[in-house]
Amino acid sequence: MGASTFTRLDDLGLEVTGQRLEPHRAVLACRVVDPDDWCRRCGCQGVPRDTVTRELAHEPFGWRPTTLLVTVRRYRCTECSHVWRQDTTAAAEPRAKISRAGLRWGLVGIVVQHLSMARVAEGLAVSWNTANDAVLAEGRRLLIDNPARLDGVRVVGVDEHVWRHTRKGDKYVTVIIDLTPVREGTGPARLLDVVEGRSKKAFKDWLADRDQAWRGGVEAVAMDGFTGFKTAAAEELPDAVAVMDPFHTVRLAGEALDECRRRVQQELHGHRGRKGDPLYSARRTLHTGADLLTDRQHERIEKLFAIEQHAEVECTWGIYQRMIHAYRETDKATGRAEMAAVIQALGTGVPERLVELRKLGRTLARRVCDVLAYFERPRTSNGPSEAINGRLEHLRGLALGFRNLAHYIARALLEAGGFRPQLHPHL
Repeated sequence: MGASTFTRLDDLGLEVTGQRLEPHRAVLACRVVDPDDWCRRCGCQGVPRDTVTRELAHEPFGWRPTTLLVTVRRYRCTECSHVWRQDTTAAAEPRAKISRAGLRWGLVGIVVQHLSMARVAEGLAVSWNTANDAVLAEGRRLLIDNPARLDGVRVVGVDEHVWRHTRKGDKYVTVIIDLTPVREGTGPARLLDVVEGRSKKAFKDWLADRDQAWRGGVEAVAMDGFTGFKTAAAEELPDAVAVMDPFHTVRLAGEALDECRRRVQQELHGHRGRKGDPLYSARRTLHTGADLLTDRQHERIEKLFAIEQHAEVECTWGIYQRMIHAYRETDKATGRAEMAAVIQALGTGVPERLVELRKLGRTLARRVCDVLAYFERPRTSNGPSEAINGRLEHLRGLALGFRNLAHYIARALLEAGGFRPQLHPHL
């Protein structure tokens, strides 16, 4: 195996002519293999004039960064005196500082190995800004802008995400997920796009940018309780079914339970929960599914509800547990009937004292069709969206330098966009 093949310069149209090992990098002298001696202005053959050297960062070998010193021949036309250089676009973009192989190495490091941009810049021996601009641009060209990336989407998930934890600036983005692989059991969810802002307009504009054939193929949209997403989906995807996923539905009931517990705590003791207060000590146990309670937790719950003043908390807890049981029911028809019964019970006959349950009942009544739609389309949940949100939150720790939203979105798409098989067939 020759040096050109070993260093993977064959695909770049280069040939190694020499090498030098320095303490902190390896330098490969190389030349352009194919001659380029025909005038691009008049078509006549030119004659060699001189050479220039182009320096490119290349993929590292071992722990040393690799630099290419490319000798580029210049020609002069014998007829029109036009001067030009050998074509090096196979090796790198015009005026680029990183070879195409170096860009791919950085892209694989970001997508497959989840390297930080600082680590990629160190491996290429370039500045952070140079690596960031070049690798993200290559990722957008090769992966994000690929028109086939959105093919086969049948189930869409939409959720908001906080990307900026500061007082100034818009901190929300809208995250759009492909849930089709999850529903069909063929793989994990894919991040389709990240849109600036959290509003009906943000989601509606993104849907409007897709062609009619794509929108017509979407069967369901999983979302939380935000009405802006529902309205946008209804206007742009009239044939798709809106599904309010279990995670957010149960969370609404959990919030009602917490509000009821805090209210009763204040009414009985005149202060927030403290160590030793029964309601405060049981706050986590109350959020545990009844079928998952340990013997000790069962005993704690029984002691808590043995106190007559805690009856309102017990009623709210009972509704919370019924909703969990409905979602965990293996027979989806039975689960749907149980959830419908809960929603109907919350809509009539709830005592005025149970203000949290009355509020929950009004919310569920407005979205009853969306809540019950889940039981007809199992696994159409925004749970994978929350998982991707967690990955995006972790990205903030890897990329503290991202203050530009466009850079953050590009990096987020590469990190969680489902591009691993395209870059690494064995993963």
